[in-house]
Amino acid sequence: MKILLLVSLLALAYAKHEHYTGWKSYYVGPATSEQLKTIGELTTKYELDFLSHVTDVREGVVLVQPAHQAGFVNELKNLGLQYRIHADDVKTQLDIDDQHIAAQRLANLARNAGKQMPYDNYQELDVIYAYLDYIGANYPDVATVKSAGESFEGRPIKYVKVSTTNFEDISKPIIFIDGGIHSREWISPPSVTYAIKKLVEDVTEPDLLERFDWILMPVVNPDGYVFTFTSQRFWRKTRSTNTHSLSTVCPGVDGNRNYDFYWSTVGTSTNPCSDIYPGNKAFSEVETKAVSDLLHEHLARIAMYLTMHSYGSMILYPWGHDGTLSNNALALHTVGIAMADKIYEASLSHFPRYVVGNSLLVLGYGIAGSAEDYAHYIGIPLSFTYELPGLGGGFDGFHLNPRYIEQVCDETWQGIAVGARRAGDLFR
Repeated sequence: MKILLLVSLLALAYAKHEHYTGWKSYYVGPATSEQLKTIGELTTKYELDFLSHVTDVREGVVLVQPAHQAGFVNELKNLGLQYRIHADDVKTQLDIDDQHIAAQRLANLARNAGKQMPYDNYQELDVIYAYLDYIGANYPDVATVKSAGESFEGRPIKYVKVSTTNFEDISKPIIFIDGGIHSREWISPPSVTYAIKKLVEDVTEPDLLERFDWILMPVVNPDGYVFTFTSQRFWRKTRSTNTHSLSTVCPGVDGNRNYDFYWSTVGTSTNPCSDIYPGNKAFSEVETKAVSDLLHEHLARIAMYLTMHSYGSMILYPWGHDGTLSNNALALHTVGIAMADKIYEASLSHFPRYVVGNSLLVLGYGIAGSAEDYAHYIGIPLSFTYELPGLGGGFDGFHLNPRYIEQVCDETWQGIAVGARRAGDLFR
């Protein structure tokens, strides 16, 4: 039976990813500040899709369509930018990824008595939501499963409230964590569901339950997330079709450009087919509005907001639109460093060390309308974007092998725990 299941899973895998036939991915950089600006110009010219960001100290990884590869490489040579192949055939590497995921699924089913866990593999939305429902049903004294509303296509946007006092002790600070706003960043939701596990099922830091209330939303963008499993692996946006006359042809909005903070002023595109299209207005997307409503509902008590992304091994903080520092910059930087240091202690030796800093100063370009900036703008003292590790090299699949997912989740949780404690001390 197991062999038949594996064969059927592999057959499905080989039928997928045709969209990426002939695509290549490249390592680019590091770059000077002047070259970083040039890379931004190349992004539009060659329809580049950066999966991890180029900085002046670290390579980025970019997807390039077949029609643009020759011109892109020539430009890099003329500019003196370093580059090398990451994956020579993206489709083939994605097929290998699917084999890894299928094999991991079989191993986990055997290990977990037939259950699938949302923090030990790249799992579909139904598995994640089934786990949230299981938590709510089996741990009602500390966990409550809620829906923040429905996505554009009518899926619930589920989250979990974790509290020993049913959120009634207003002296307790709140830690708010979300993931999956960019649907293709599959390592992001496991980092949130693993945090739920550590707060509810496997409580090794009871002080984090006693001191704090928690709101955890693993998948902000369920429509896009489902689409990455069924149709297009690197889909990034929501799936709305009501923000532009061309939205039926080019659906969706970049949720992390859709928040109401310097909306559509920098780091965006007016082209609805672009991956950084911010929508026709701030909060055009029901998904980002759902997060905003939750933030405002609990604003007086939220001490720290974390939004989980990938890839890049970075902890970023405001302001991302212009690179200036907020009045709380010292606390942001010191808490960010404390989280990164703890992750480094728990990390594997071949994982890159986290870079901590202002979003624009680290990435070299501005982003307007981000969740990180918006949360800080409305009054949350500590607001961070985590860029998790997660890209594999070109010969053994495209993404981080799923056998490393629990490692990433565990080290990330240890960083979160340190950050929460520091937030609690500062919040007082």
